[in-house]
Amino acid sequence: MSASPRALVRAAAGSALAAALVLGSAAATSAHVRVVPETTAAGGWTVLTFRVPNESPTSATTRVTVDLPTGTPLTSVSTQPVPGWTATVERGALPEPVEVDGATITEAPLSVTWTADGAGIGDGEFQQFAISVGPLPAAGTDLVLPAHQEYADGEVVDWDQVAEGDAEPDNPAPAFTTTEAAADGHGAADASEDAAEDGPAEAAPSSDEGSGALPVVLGGLGLAAGVGALVVALLAWRRAAAR
Repeated sequence: MSASPRALVRAAAGSALAAALVLGSAAATSAHVRVVPETTAAGGWTVLTFRVPNESPTSATTRVTVDLPTGTPLTSVSTQPVPGWTATVERGALPEPVEVDGATITEAPLSVTWTADGAGIGDGEFQQFAISVGPLPAAGTDLVLPAHQEYADGEVVDWDQVAEGDAEPDNPAPAFTTTEAAADGHGAADASEDAAEDGPAEAAPSSDEGSGALPVVLGGLGLAAGVGALVVALLAWRRAAAR
């Protein structure tokens, strides 16, 4: 037995609502502060690019602070100039002395702060902040880099939660894992020389960029399909009512 026009309308409306929820969920999931490492080889230097989206429709992001690891300190940190922003690297004493390549390190860079000189990051915008760091710790080390996003209205969002298992927390901290050094042993030296001579390079695209876009695309297609079904059902209902 064929469904009644009213049932078709209800079903189409439900499909459109479900698609809208998927789209909204995908957009919310992708709106995190993320770090994109240019390379991850242990012992080498790399460029870390932090992608910061503005999540407030009423206030601009005016300051971003990234905490650097103290258990596996990055002894060399330099910033890439960003127009409209001032970057500051804070150095200080480590909680405990750390052995790095046979040397005892008692102080290191502790954080990097970018402060907007003007309007900051507005609604629907994002900004990228890059630092050149090294040397990276041993392969398999999880480098967690908590970020703190400050808005002009005084709100502060802390991206500092570490994932447990497969579930992503609400405010995940930017993080990546170091990998084995290049087999020829030149990776660290080459990266160090490139960073010194050319400055921070443009960060390579990350895998999460593609995975973040896919849910949005699929959600958009689902929303379009749901709206189309709703229109068809409404037209069928009108024809039935006219009879």
